[in-house]
Amino acid sequence: MPHTQRQPVGSRGQCSSRLLPILLLLLPLAARPSQAAIHIPSNFKRPPMISTQPESVTVFSVEDLVMSCEASGNPIPIFRWTKDGKEFDPGSDPELKVSEHAGSTAFYTLSNTMDTLRQYQGKYVCYASNELGTAVSNEAILRTDAPPSQQKEKKVNVRSEEGNSIVLKCNPPQSSMEPIIHWMDWSLHHIQLSERVVVGKDGNLYFAYLKTEDSRDDYTCNVQYLATRTILAKEPITLTVNPSNSVLRNRRPHMMRPTGSHSTYHALRGQTIELECIVQGLPTPKVSWLRKDGELSESRTTKDMFDRRLRFSNISESDGGEYQCIAENSQGKATHTYTVTVEAAPYWINGPVSQLYAPGETVKLDCQADGIPSPTISWTMNGIPLSATDSDSRRSLTASGSLILKDVNFGDTAIYQCQASNKHGTILTNTNVYVIELPPQILTEDGNTYTFTEGKKALLECETFGSPKPKVIWESSRTSFLLADPRVNLLTNGGLEISNVTHDDEGFYTCSVQNSNLSVSAELEVLNRTVILTPPQALKVQPGHTAIFTCLFLVDPKLDSPLIQWRKNDQKLFESHSDEKYTFDGPDLIIANVEPGDEGMYTCQVITKLDMAEASSTLTLCDRPDPPALLQIIDAKHRAVTLSWTPGDDHNSPVLEHVVEFEDQGSKERGWEELKRVGGNVKRASLPLWPYMSYRFRVIAINDVGKSDPSKPSEIHNTPAEAPDNNPEDVRSESTDPDTLLIAWEEMDKRDFNGPDFKYRVMWRQVVGSGPNWHTNYTTAPPFRVNDIGNFSAFDIKVQAVNDKGEGPEPDPVIGYSGEDVPLEAPMDVGVVLMNSTTIRVTWAAVEKETVRGHLLGYKIYLTRIGSRGHHRGRRAREPESIVVVETGANEEKKVISDLRPYSHYTLAVTVFNSKGEGPPSETLSFKTHEGVPGPPMSLVLDSPSETEMTLHWMPPGQPNGILIGYLLQYQQIVEGDDSPMQVETIDDPTVSHLTLKNLDRHSHYRFYLRGRTAAGDGEPIMKKGATTLDGVPPANISLSVGETSVNFSWVAKKRHRNVSFQIHYLKKNDGSKWKTTEKVNSSQCFYQLQGLTPGSHYRLRFTYRNITFWETDIETDGTVTEVQQSFATQGWFIGVVSAIVLLLLILLILCFIKRSKGGKYSVKDKEEGPMDSEARPMKDETFGEYSDLEEKRTASQPSLGEESKLCSEDNLDFNGSSAITTELNLDESLASQFSRRTEGPEALHGLPDNSPLNPNTATPATNGMPNSVTILD
Repeated sequence: MPHTQRQPVGSRGQCSSRLLPILLLLLPLAARPSQAAIHIPSNFKRPPMISTQPESVTVFSVEDLVMSCEASGNPIPIFRWTKDGKEFDPGSDPELKVSEHAGSTAFYTLSNTMDTLRQYQGKYVCYASNELGTAVSNEAILRTDAPPSQQKEKKVNVRSEEGNSIVLKCNPPQSSMEPIIHWMDWSLHHIQLSERVVVGKDGNLYFAYLKTEDSRDDYTCNVQYLATRTILAKEPITLTVNPSNSVLRNRRPHMMRPTGSHSTYHALRGQTIELECIVQGLPTPKVSWLRKDGELSESRTTKDMFDRRLRFSNISESDGGEYQCIAENSQGKATHTYTVTVEAAPYWINGPVSQLYAPGETVKLDCQADGIPSPTISWTMNGIPLSATDSDSRRSLTASGSLILKDVNFGDTAIYQCQASNKHGTILTNTNVYVIELPPQILTEDGNTYTFTEGKKALLECETFGSPKPKVIWESSRTSFLLADPRVNLLTNGGLEISNVTHDDEGFYTCSVQNSNLSVSAELEVLNRTVILTPPQALKVQPGHTAIFTCLFLVDPKLDSPLIQWRKNDQKLFESHSDEKYTFDGPDLIIANVEPGDEGMYTCQVITKLDMAEASSTLTLCDRPDPPALLQIIDAKHRAVTLSWTPGDDHNSPVLEHVVEFEDQGSKERGWEELKRVGGNVKRASLPLWPYMSYRFRVIAINDVGKSDPSKPSEIHNTPAEAPDNNPEDVRSESTDPDTLLIAWEEMDKRDFNGPDFKYRVMWRQVVGSGPNWHTNYTTAPPFRVNDIGNFSAFDIKVQAVNDKGEGPEPDPVIGYSGEDVPLEAPMDVGVVLMNSTTIRVTWAAVEKETVRGHLLGYKIYLTRIGSRGHHRGRRAREPESIVVVETGANEEKKVISDLRPYSHYTLAVTVFNSKGEGPPSETLSFKTHEGVPGPPMSLVLDSPSETEMTLHWMPPGQPNGILIGYLLQYQQIVEGDDSPMQVETIDDPTVSHLTLKNLDRHSHYRFYLRGRTAAGDGEPIMKKGATTLDGVPPANISLSVGETSVNFSWVAKKRHRNVSFQIHYLKKNDGSKWKTTEKVNSSQCFYQLQGLTPGSHYRLRFTYRNITFWETDIETDGTVTEVQQSFATQGWFIGVVSAIVLLLLILLILCFIKRSKGGKYSVKDKEEGPMDSEARPMKDETFGEYSDLEEKRTASQPSLGEESKLCSEDNLDFNGSSAITTELNLDESLASQFSRRTEGPEALHGLPDNSPLNPNTATPATNGMPNSVTILD
C-alpha cells in the first residue's frame, strides 16, 4: 500500500523484545491460493511451501528432459515424486541423474537416444515434507516428440488463368508445436499480402483472383518453430498466370476457408482463438464481422490479416455465441456462420487461507472453484486423501466444499490440499493450519505517516501477531464513531481501510489490541489528486503527416514530478531514436509520418508515487475519399436526367458533398465543368440539361481532407434540339462614326443556341417619322452596322435569337442613337468676376442642343497665366506660360476657380465638348489678379558677432505676389512652459537683406520669425532657432596618458564657446635643459599629442593662455634611460661610416632636386605661393609665416638618412610616422595639428592652422577661429 514511513527512534509499538525471534508475518494471497502460506522467520519452524512448481515440458532432444521442484521450510523439506499417481524414485533409475540441494531437487536423463525417453512420458507430482506437514505441487506433464525435419519434396508448378482464384499449399510438417508461416521469395523478401492475397491459418497462400503480375517461380513457404528455433524452407512453387483472352468477368464472393456456410469452434476460458474467413471474388470482396446474438465487443476482439481473421484474446464465457463473416463486392455477397462454444478448466473463486490457530479454535477452510463443466472438490491432508486417513468426528465437509476442523489441537498442524477437477484439468492449493499459542504483539511501526491522494482507498496498517489472533480496535482524533462511517472498514489482518478518502479524513489514528496495553499511532495525510486538465483530443490525420497529442495535467505540489507514460492500445510507447516515430516533448506525444499501423487508442498516463490519472483518445487515419463508381443514367427526359452512382471508401472522413461535372462533347476544349452539388449521403442527382448537346458526366466526392479523383465518365447522353429560350442581352448602340448606326449586344453562349443554324435577327426603325415598319437583317455575330442614317438620330432597335427549330421570345425595343460629331458653336457671353487675389467666377451662356451634335458632356475652361504684373529685384515681368483646364458639368453655366497666382496676367477661353470632341473656343478674355501677401523669404541665416548680438541674413521671397514694401521680424526667448513675449522689428526698406539685434541674453536661445510685406498684408514667415556665441576660455579637466616618448592630452570642448589658442611648455628635469614650447593648440581640438620625449625621464608641464598659466603638472615617461658612451664618436670606424653616409646623402639630395625640377610633388611652401581657394585661405597673415618658417627649418636640418630616402622616393611627401614632425603640411588633408616637435624656443614652434578642415572641432576661417552659425545653431 502506498504510504510514507517516518521511523521514530524507539521500540516498535509496545512489542516485547523477548518475542521478536518468533514473530510471524501473515500474507494471505486470495488471488493465487496455491501460493497462500504463512511466512515465518527463518529461525522458527515453518511448514513446507512449494516455491518453484515443476513445469510441463515437451521433449524434442535428450537435453530437454529436466524436471525440477523447489520448496522452502524449516526444517528443510524432503522431496519425493509420483508418476501417473504412483511412487516414482528417479534416483533408482540408472538412466536418470538426480541433483539435490537444500530446498530443491531435479532429475534429468543420462541417455543419448530419444527412444529411451518415451518411457518417462506421464504426469508428475512433487511432494515436499517436514515435521509440520507435506506440500503438494501442481501436476506437470512430460511428453516426447520428434523435432520437425525437412521432407524431400517435388518441384510444384501451378498454372491458371487471369481472374481465377487459387491456393498455394504449404503443408508444414506435423508437430505438437504451432508453426509460424512466412511466404517469401528467393531474396528472403516477404510476398506482398493484401485483401486479395492472404495467408491462411493452415499456412496456405490464398488468391481471391489472379493477376498476370502474380506469375513468379519462387513462392517459398518458410515454416518457423519457436520452441526448437527451427526454420524449414519448403520447395519453391512456380505460379504461371496466363493472360485472359477476353474481358475479365466479375465474380460474386465465394468462401475458400472455411468451406460451407457453418462451422463450430470450441475454446477454453482464457485461451486465444481466431475465426477465419478467406474468400475469393472479383473485384476483391470486402469482409466484415458481426455477432448474431449480441453486440461484437471491440475491446475484446481484434481483426487481423486484412479483416480475414477475428481474434479473441483471453476469451471468456460471455464470448460464446454465433458470429458471422460477410464478404461483399459489386456482384453480391457471401456469408459464413461460426458457433463459438466456450468452456472452462477449473479456476478459483474463493480459496482457503493459511493461518495460525490457537488450541480449541474451530477452523473453516473455504474452497470454492468454478468451471464448465462444474468442477469436483476434494481434500487431502499432507498429500493423503481424507478418505484414506483415520476418521475424525471433529472433521467435516460442507455442501459447498468447505472443510471444518473443530476444537483443534497441536496435533492438527498439517498442510491441507484442496483440489478442483473437471474434464479440462485439475487445480490444487496448499493451505497451512498451524496450531500454536503465543501472546499478542503489534508488528507495525509506531508513528507511521500514510500519504494518499483524495479519492483513493487509504489503508492504515496494524499488523498483529499472536495465537489466538489478537482483536484490534481503531480510534481517531477527528471522530469518536469511526466505524460508523460506511467508508471505513476494519480488515481481518487488523488494518483500517477508508474508501474515497478526503481532506477531512486527515489526522491521527490509534490502533490498540483489546484487553492489553499495546497500541501504535499513525498519521493520515491526504494530498490533492492528480488531474488531467487538457486531455488528448481525437485526431484524424492523413498518411505521411504528423500527429500531436497534448496532455496537460496538475499534481499536488508536495509530490515529485510525475512520470508521463504514453500507451497505444494499452501497450507502452518508448521514444524512437532510429526512425523518430515517437517523440516525447513535455506534455506532447509527436507521431511522425503517420501510417495505417499507427491507428488506435492512445492513452496519456500521469503517474505519481501515490496515484495515476489517465485520459485516452483515438488516432484515425483519414484521406481523400475514393472516387464514386458505377455511374448510371436513368429517367432521361428532354431537358433532364437522373444520374446515380455508388460511393467509394470515405477513408474515415465522411463525404460532405458530391460534385457532378459534365463535358460537352461538342466543345471539349472547355473541359469538365461543374453542373450540380449534392450532399455527401446522396447517391443520385437530378440534372438540368441544355437542348442540342452531347453530355458525359462524372462525380467527385469531397470530405474534410480533400477531393477524390474523378469517377470514370458515364456513357454519352444527347439532348434533342429546340427553339431558343431567350434573346441576347444588353442590346445597345455603340455608334461612334457620324451618319452610322452600330447595333451591339452580348453574344449568346453556344449552349443557348438550342439547335442548328443559329443566327440573330436585327431590327431597327427611326423613332420619329418612320412609322410602324421595321428594317430587318440577319447576322451570326455582333455588331451590326447601318450606314447613311444621319448624325445623332434616335432609333428603336431590337435583336432576336433564331435557329432551325424556331424563334426566341419577342424582344422589347431599346432606343439607340446614330454616331456623334464635334459641336459646331462656342459658348457666348463669357464673363469673369474677380472674387479675391486667388479666386475668380467664370460665367457663360448655354449653347443650343442642336449645335452640340451629340450628348452634351460639359464645358472646358482654358486658363492661361501670362506672367507677373510687375518687376521685383531684377526679375523679368514676363514668365513662362502655364495653362490650367477646368471641366464642368453639362448643366453648369458658371464656375468658381481658386488657387490662382496673385498679381498676375491671365487669359481665359471656354469650349463645349461631347464624346466626339470639343467645339471652337470662345473669344479670349484677359484679366489681372489683385495683389496678395508674399510667400516666405527664401532663406534665413544666423550669425553671432558677440555674446549679446545676433546678425540675421536673408533672401527675399521667391513669390512676392505683389510689390514688396518691407519686412516684419518677430523674435522671442525660448523658455520652459509658456513662451516669452514676442518682440517686433519692422523693416520698411525692401532692399535690406540683413539686420543685427543687440542686447540679447547670452544665456538664452531665441526663435526668429521673418515675413515679407506687401500692400495686401504680411506674408508667410520663415523661422529659425539660435543663440549667441560665448567668449572662449582655455580647457579645464585635462586628462593625460604617458608613454615612452610621448604624452597624450584630452579635454572636453565647451559648447557655444569660441575657439581659443593656448600653448604647452615642458622642461626636462635634472639635465640642465631649457623650457621648450609647442605650437599653438586650439581649445576645440579636444586632443593633443606631445612627442619627442626621452624614455624614463621626469618632465614639468605648464599650460598657458595669454601668458598666464592655467594648469601644470609633473610626469615621468615610461621606459629606461640609455646612456651613450662618450668615447664612441671618437673611434675611427665610426667616423668612416658617418662620412660614407654623408656622401650617400649628398648623392640622394642631388637626384631628388633633379627629379623635382622635372615635375614632381610640391612642398607646402610651393603650394602656398601658388593660387589658393579663397574659401580655404587662412584669415591670419602670421599663419603663412609660421608655415614658411617651419618648412625652411625642416629643409635645413634633415635628421637621418632614412628620412632622406623617403624624401626622394615616389612617396617623398607622405607623412613619416617615425618623426615628430610632418614632411608636408597639406592644407586640405593633413592631420599634423595633433603632433608637435621640439624646437629651441617657444617662438620657433609652429603647427597646423586653427582653420584646418580636418580638425572636427575647429571653425571655418570666415569666423576668425569661431565655429560658424550652423555649428552653433543646428
